[in-house]
Amino acid sequence: MTSKERAELRAQANTIDTTLIVGKGGISETLTAEAEKLLDVHELVKGKVLEASMLTAREACDVLCESLGAEGIQVVGSKFVIWRKSEKLEQKKEAASKAAKPAKPAKKKVNPVKLGIKARRNAAKLKKEQRDKYFHDQAVQAAIERRKQSQE
Repeated sequence: MTSKERAELRAQANTIDTTLIVGKGGISETLTAEAEKLLDVHELVKGKVLEASMLTAREACDVLCESLGAEGIQVVGSKFVIWRKSEKLEQKKEAASKAAKPAKPAKKKVNPVKLGIKARRNAAKLKKEQRDKYFHDQAVQAAIERRKQSQE
């Protein structure tokens, strides 16, 4: 795992609540089973080691990571964060992304001053084209008239 991925997971862990608590009994089978369930459902789990426990947060994190095949993301004070990729969660994300509607393109911000300038330019361009067409048609008509007169 790269440091950028670890930093992203740490940022995500800031908002989640502590769901795993290591008490004076230490790390038991029930605690490991609970951590397994939480990792399958959430991928990212925040835990806390109580003062009555004989373990430090680092030791508890290392033992849980070793037994669950997870990675320790962060240990601060008495709290720790572990992460393990969940196949179930990955499949749910894929199904949700397939079912999701295609995103609409974001609306552009409209600047009324630029819209006015653009409208005036287009109007002037259209007027110039009409004027050029008129004079072109007049020149063609005059040429036709001269040719008719010279042929007579």
